[in-house]
Amino acid sequence: MTGSDRENAVAEAFMEERERLVAMAYRMLGSRADAEDAVQEAWLRLARQDAASIDNLSGWLTTVVGRVCVDVLRSRKTRPVASHDDGLPEFFVTEDIVSAPEDDALLADSVGLALVVVLDSLGPAERLALVLHDMFAVPFEEIGQIIGKSTDATKMLASRARRKVQGTPRPDGERQQRREVLNAFLAAARDGDFEGLLRVLDPQVKWSTHTAHGVVVKLGATEVATKARRGGYVKAAVQPVLVNGEPGIVAWSANGKPLGVLACTVVDGRIVEITSLRDPHRLAAMNLPERPA
Repeated sequence: MTGSDRENAVAEAFMEERERLVAMAYRMLGSRADAEDAVQEAWLRLARQDAASIDNLSGWLTTVVGRVCVDVLRSRKTRPVASHDDGLPEFFVTEDIVSAPEDDALLADSVGLALVVVLDSLGPAERLALVLHDMFAVPFEEIGQIIGKSTDATKMLASRARRKVQGTPRPDGERQQRREVLNAFLAAARDGDFEGLLRVLDPQVKWSTHTAHGVVVKLGATEVATKARRGGYVKAAVQPVLVNGEPGIVAWSANGKPLGVLACTVVDGRIVEITSLRDPHRLAAMNLPERPA
């Protein structure tokens, strides 16, 4: 095999691992851009490495990406980075396919995305131990080598992290119930049913709309219900999606362009917070599911 052939083989092997690595880094870092950067750093290190000396490329890449993520998380703790998106949370949008048995993998993935917010409360080592072991089945011995801990100490870190996130929603009927609340909200908005809207809105609900010109905030069920009846989502073609693992929608115009993304936080059967994105530039840059025919 020539040198060029070896390089091509390594590149192909890396691309086969890339999607998994980005998913892993995203769950640890909570940012798609940071995840892409971490995986790119792993590629650069691989390019400087003699690939023939690597017995297990998948494990080697997992270790490198894990160490890069730990460095990023520790850097955040000591030197917080200012946000450049005016407080807009990152929207990771995926298709919402109702739970048939063949969709188990998708549901598990959605739970991983929903955990991102909760994981922010964990220390770097805890976060790495939980994500790598519970979501990607990496052995504790290998995780310990990444974070510089013994196997037993790594198990304890993961156990402690697991206890902290015990309240995170699981892929069961509760998820479907939250979807039904959102559907009831959309139906009431389309029908102009003010009382119906109030029934699914928490009295202290907050709706933050991020536009190209800034953020518009509505507070309280009355204001939010009034906005919902007049909003652009009422007449638009709506596609159910998962936004960071939670029920949401993408609204499409007649010409196939996205009008907006909306995500709801549902607690005890009522919507307590709505976040929507109506900035066309940001929408165009997002990796949205294709509009249904």
